[in-house]
Amino acid sequence: MATTFDLADVKRRMQGAINAFKNDLASLRTGRASPNLLDPIQIDAYGSMMPITQVATINVPEPRLLSVQVWDRGMVAAVEKAIRESDLGLNPQTEGQVIRLRIPEMNEQRRKEMVKVAHKYAEEAKIAVRHVRRDGLDLLKKLEKDSAISEDDGKRHADQVQKATDQFVAEIDTLLVTKEKEIMHV
Repeated sequence: MATTFDLADVKRRMQGAINAFKNDLASLRTGRASPNLLDPIQIDAYGSMMPITQVATINVPEPRLLSVQVWDRGMVAAVEKAIRESDLGLNPQTEGQVIRLRIPEMNEQRRKEMVKVAHKYAEEAKIAVRHVRRDGLDLLKKLEKDSAISEDDGKRHADQVQKATDQFVAEIDTLLVTKEKEIMHV
């Protein structure tokens, strides 16, 4: 365990929680085609599970259409099967090595479900940020107890950790509001 307090490390770990949250939000369906939509799909290729991006190129030729160009002709069936079995509700149409995916309109109920999932991701990200804050504050208390830093320094650093926490939680809220508008936009 570190014997000194590093605010930059605390902020870096909080930024990691934000980045994970952004990735989670990118994989949510909004009614528009996005290559990130297929990120969670794993393909059984060459005896191991691989992300779809390692066996194909994903393009967005139209706002409501994804085009998946599979590199190896022998993998087309496996990619098609993985897309069909994913819980994305997409129906692949294969033309040679190209798989086309029409993105259907989302109804109001499905949009509300997506918003709930986005809120769940936001709460998980806030919890992760708060865990980093707790770790930082625990380290400060330990350093104070061991007389490695003064009580004033401990208080000053604790205030900095709280300010950083507030800043990152506000960023999570902003990202959530933006994604919510994007999902609910018809």
